[in-house]
Amino acid sequence: MHKKRNLRRRRQRDRYLRTLFYAVPLVLVILTAVGIAAVVTKSSGSKTAKKEAAQSVPPLKTESESKDLKPDEDQQTPKEPEQEPTDTAEPKETEKPFTLADLNNPEGFDIRPTENGIVLQNQQIDLNGLDTTCLDWGQGGDLDQWNRPAGCMQYQEKYGKYNAYFISDEPEKKVIYLTLDEGYEYGCSSRILDTLKEKNVHAVFFITKSYAEQNPDLVRRMIEEGHEVGNHSVTHPADGLPSQDIERQTSEVTGNHDYVKQNFNYDMHLFRYPAGKFSEQSVALLNNLNYKSVFWSFAYLDYDVENQPDPAESLQKIMSKLHPGAIYLLHAESETNTQILGDFIDQVRAQGYEFKVFE
Repeated sequence: MHKKRNLRRRRQRDRYLRTLFYAVPLVLVILTAVGIAAVVTKSSGSKTAKKEAAQSVPPLKTESESKDLKPDEDQQTPKEPEQEPTDTAEPKETEKPFTLADLNNPEGFDIRPTENGIVLQNQQIDLNGLDTTCLDWGQGGDLDQWNRPAGCMQYQEKYGKYNAYFISDEPEKKVIYLTLDEGYEYGCSSRILDTLKEKNVHAVFFITKSYAEQNPDLVRRMIEEGHEVGNHSVTHPADGLPSQDIERQTSEVTGNHDYVKQNFNYDMHLFRYPAGKFSEQSVALLNNLNYKSVFWSFAYLDYDVENQPDPAESLQKIMSKLHPGAIYLLHAESETNTQILGDFIDQVRAQGYEFKVFE
């Protein structure tokens, strides 16, 4: 009995051992296969992810391709945030094409828009009932906070509706306009033109008909070098345009205009009153003749060729009256003006001002 029990136990142990002998290697094989499969799956997933990531990022562009990027293409590539600059750059202003509408509020131009002058088309004004009292213009001595003559501001407000200009009312802009009156030639104009060319400044030269007749080469040079030529009447009447009737005033303007048009192929559109004498009716008449009446916000006693002011004192006086939007009147027959013009331009620019040609 005891022997049978022992034999049965030994047989059970042998079966157990045989089972272990076959089972353990099988389990090891299964575990090894599972491990290999996991590694393969992980590797395959990693490659797929890398491939998808590579497809989502656009390829790097060459320098030439980058220059040709359109705005919408450039925005598709995310950019790393950049540090804000300490000084924000001013946005560039796009250059607007010149139109006649710009002349209603002139800013001036560095270069004249056309070599043949400008033709205005002003809104016509009824002259009936307008004041014919002759006024003698002078800028006066009272100044505002920007060093501008107060009289200029008052007259600009009153007569601006007739296309008359005494000052450019933009105190925030450091711009001035240089104008020169040419009643007759005294040997200075060519030197003045030389200085303006050297300094790259453009001006308005107001000429009479007799000046144009006697100095055609100078008038052509003014036009060719980018200056504006303005109308200073036919005969420069000492008593002023308002001393004449409407018909005579009209002929004083159109006679000079037509002569310059016929001989220089140039349309004038700026007028300066002889001796600065005008009336409300006369500035309305000039408007109806498609002109602007250009007065001044600075002038001084420089036209007496027999009694020229001291150059140093004149330069100091001219600079002391500098103001935004200034319309400077200088007489081109002045030897003093001819001598100080270059220094005047340099000192004006040194104070941050810019010269514009009045349009």
